[in-house]
Amino acid sequence: MSQDVIELETSLAYLLKEASSALRSAMDAALRPFGMSVTHYACLELLAQRPGSSNSELARGAFVTRQSMNVLLQSLEQDGSVTRPAESRMGRVLPAELTTLGRQRLKEVSTAVRAVEVKMLGGMTATEQTAAYSALKSMIASLSDDTDTGRDREPGRPRKIAPVAEGPDS
Repeated sequence: MSQDVIELETSLAYLLKEASSALRSAMDAALRPFGMSVTHYACLELLAQRPGSSNSELARGAFVTRQSMNVLLQSLEQDGSVTRPAESRMGRVLPAELTTLGRQRLKEVSTAVRAVEVKMLGGMTATEQTAAYSALKSMIASLSDDTDTGRDREPGRPRKIAPVAEGPDS
């Protein structure tokens, strides 16, 4: 058999994708009773940890397009979970912040989300969890471009991406 053939059973990339898919399914199931999607939850969590984030920052952090994030932010504004100024103070960026309702909704779902993570890590010792975390961080850094190895970022913070021209959906 050729060295160029990838064996799915032993491909780390395939296993990571399979784990990602399983995590997404478990998260979707946990969030469904709350009427939320993974992206919806991610947006609320990002705003709780980084108030005033722009549409573009939130999109990068939730791994979606700016357009998708803009639609979600409009929906969150309409349901009272998020607030954004009517006009930008600088450029076109409209910084978003959680409202009291948004914080309450996030608090409601956080237990369900944490339960998924605990279940995912349930078969691992604390040492194995630490090793997995380090291995994943190393993989992310190795695949990041040369100008940003990812090592200077806070855990869980998206890597820095070159500025993108802000549009009206920001």
